[in-house]
This record gives sequence, structure tokens and C-alpha cells, in this order.
Amino acid sequence: MYKPSRYWLVRNLYRQLTSGVRHVEFQDFWMGDQFCSLAFTLADLWFVGCAYSHELRNWRVCTTGPNWGPQFALAALPFFVRFVQSIRRWMDSKLTTHLINAGKYGTGLIYYLTYYLWRQHGGGHGTRFVVWIIIGVLYASYAAAWDILMDWSLMQPHARYRFLRSELIYTSHRPLYYIAMITNIIIRFEFIMYIPEKGINYVIRTFIAAMLEMLRRWQWNFFRLENEHVGNMDQYRVTREVPLPYSFDASHESDGGDEDDDVALRRSMTSASWRRRRMSAQS
Repeated sequence: MYKPSRYWLVRNLYRQLTSGVRHVEFQDFWMGDQFCSLAFTLADLWFVGCAYSHELRNWRVCTTGPNWGPQFALAALPFFVRFVQSIRRWMDSKLTTHLINAGKYGTGLIYYLTYYLWRQHGGGHGTRFVVWIIIGVLYASYAAAWDILMDWSLMQPHARYRFLRSELIYTSHRPLYYIAMITNIIIRFEFIMYIPEKGINYVIRTFIAAMLEMLRRWQWNFFRLENEHVGNMDQYRVTREVPLPYSFDASHESDGGDEDDDVALRRSMTSASWRRRRMSAQS
């Protein structure tokens, strides 16, 4: 890896672990979201060490009993970081959307807690499984709606492109937006693969679910960064060196643009921008 990239990664890992003590920038919550999709990988750090200590012979004990705690802590850590970041952004901006976003990550914490409690008792389809599935439906619905409406700013009313938004970067690949919305929702509900009692082993199902989540995040990144770029263009923040004819709050600018600070403003400005261009073309 390129040396400056390694420094950037280490610096941002440090910022993740010290979330809440400084203003949250775009790179902070973007990196935090990447780690949220690596919950399985992070939890496996403990599992690999535990299995190795048992010489790989009795590895199943590493997924039950007292060993569930460290795995849950590692899997839930990114969600806790994003929860703290959202609370800090609410404290800085007083925007209610950050509290709503914090609620999403709080629900994610409860989701993983109920999941590991279910695994601790050997799986099965008892009460713990039902509770986990109910929490899973709530979290998946919450997160999928946020992905599409806030992170991607799609499904805008009266948009130039139906069910999308008026400003798109990938205009020659519009069907991909609809495919992405559908696949994003489906993968958010990946936990339903645990419902059938018979079939593929649960360990393999967990691996498949983890791979699907990483693919979902890979797809999410394209449209999330596109939305950030479109928002910066509409708010004339593509370059910071251009002098503006008005004053603005420097602390707000330090947020580095974001996923929800100005979503309502961004949507209205996007529509206004499109109307101005259309009127110019007609004149």
C-alpha cells in the first residue's frame, strides 16, 4: 500500500477510537460505516485466536458460552463508534436528523446483542431467536430506509429521474440505481436465511451473510460518494478556495459535508438547480 495511504489509514483508525472528542468530518463517519460492514470479520479476530488456542480441535466452544462476549464487543464496536459520532454531531449542529441516525446505530447494537445471546445458547428456534428476528426486521427496515432516503438521497418527489433525484452522475447507467435500491433492501434482510432449521450449516450461512454485507457496502459507497459530490456542487463546496459573497459558520463547514446535515436543503437546491438549467436551455 502507498505509504501516505497507510498513514491516512492509521490516522483515521485513531480518530475512530477517539470519536466524540472532536468535530466529526466526512472521512470519520464514512470510515465508521465501512467497519460496520466488517462486524463478522472483527468478531472473527477473537474466534481465530480462541480456535488456535484449542489447536483447532474443539473450535465450537469458541462460539458458545463465555466466549460470546468478546465477539459481541468487537462486532458492536463500529456501531458504538457511529452512535457516539452521531450524538456528537447532534451536539454540534442541534439537528434532529443526527439523533434519528444515532437511533439506527443503537438499534444495530441491540440487533447484535440479541444475535450473540441467541448463539450463546446454541441456536435453535426458541424465544431468543424470535426476539432476534423481530429486532432484525426493525433494524433492517430502519437502515434500508436511511440508505435510500438519506445516504443516497433517492426517491425524491418530482425528481427529473423517476424515483431517483434530479441530479445524477451515472446518468448513462440509470437502471443500476433501481437495481441497487432493490439489492440493498434484500441484503439488509439477510438474516432471514437463518430461519430454515434444515439446510446449510449455520457457520456457512454466517459466512455468506458477511460476504453479502461487504458487497452491499461496496455498492453503497458508489452512490453515497456520488450523493456527497452532488450535494457539494449544489452548495458550491466543490473547492474550498473559491471566495463566497456571504459569510457562513466555520464550524459547520468543518464537518466536511455530510450525510444528513442539509438533506432537506440539498434536495430543494438540487431541484432548483435543475429548474435553472432547464430555463436556461429554453431561453
